Amino acid sequence: MDLRFYQRKRIFVTGHTGFKGSWLCRMLIGAGAIVTGYSLDPPTAPDLFSHADLAPHMTDVRGDIRDFATLWQAFSQARPEIVLHLAAQPIVRESYRDPLGTYETNVMGTVHLLECVRRAKAEGWAPRSVLNVTTDKVYQNREWCWGYREDEPLDGFDPYSNSKSCSELVTHSYKSSFFADGSVAISTARAGNVIGGGDFAVDRIIPDCLRAVEKGQPIAVRNPHSTRPYQHVLEPLAVYLMIAQKQYEDGRFQGYYNVGPDECDCLTTGELVDLFCRTWGEDARWENRAEANAPHEANFLKLDCSLLKSTFGWKPRWHMAECMAMTCRFGKVWLAGGDIAGEMDEEIRNFLAEQSEK
Repeated sequence: MDLRFYQRKRIFVTGHTGFKGSWLCRMLIGAGAIVTGYSLDPPTAPDLFSHADLAPHMTDVRGDIRDFATLWQAFSQARPEIVLHLAAQPIVRESYRDPLGTYETNVMGTVHLLECVRRAKAEGWAPRSVLNVTTDKVYQNREWCWGYREDEPLDGFDPYSNSKSCSELVTHSYKSSFFADGSVAISTARAGNVIGGGDFAVDRIIPDCLRAVEKGQPIAVRNPHSTRPYQHVLEPLAVYLMIAQKQYEDGRFQGYYNVGPDECDCLTTGELVDLFCRTWGEDARWENRAEANAPHEANFLKLDCSLLKSTFGWKPRWHMAECMAMTCRFGKVWLAGGDIAGEMDEEIRNFLAEQSEK
């Protein structure tokens, strides 16, 4: 992945005000891309987008992915060459509280985005590269001890996971029905759990850690024995940009790709919080707050990323010790009222330097 490829490229990013979207836009702006973002206002306060010095350097469109007319207006004005679809309702527990909104956003939002691409093609122009970002939770989870591969059945259990399985199927259908001629290269990326600075979402473990240490309270951990594939947020973002670039250059690279860490970075939530407490210091500690009758969440989940590795020669840059060091460093800059945009740029530079060395 070479960020210089993105200089002067027209990029359309949905979900740009979210955690991943803010980091992605910071990378693209630094690369000299012409970025248009389409998203709702940030869902939480505080939020990363507002502190990352992004809006002055891109076209910032606020709109609902469920509103096709507004989405098409922004899309047709941007006339993107590359589309990165991140807009989603991303929280499992929220999907139990609002399944209708979750399906509307994650399924029909994908339909609307791909319908924009189809309509653009009918008008004689279209992006050359489209990437739909889904999740590792799209698979029918049998609690296996080995990683799921891209050809495993798609059948997420909870409304969030299942809506993302549906988003995958929508993408497959549009790809086969309208873009089989190769005019538009379309892929999906199924990423594992991410950590990193600037995530303030509810019901996520690292934001819960930061909120607790800010208040001097023990960290409440509700699923300490659940195993997840954790990685730093820059890891999947670099992969998204790599896939989008490679399929832009050669449509044979389009496909469906798992994006996750090596085996050594599949940790239980308790192990992850232990690492946070050791890295943060200052007497950070946690307590087991397992909930009786809590909504179902997967207990054991891993990805097999062999396809990504064999296709692109990719391998992870940062393991969990480095990921947590960057996450805690960002958190302390945040709490001290430091330069958030500068911290993001420094972490991106460090990450890309690791890439070039490897």
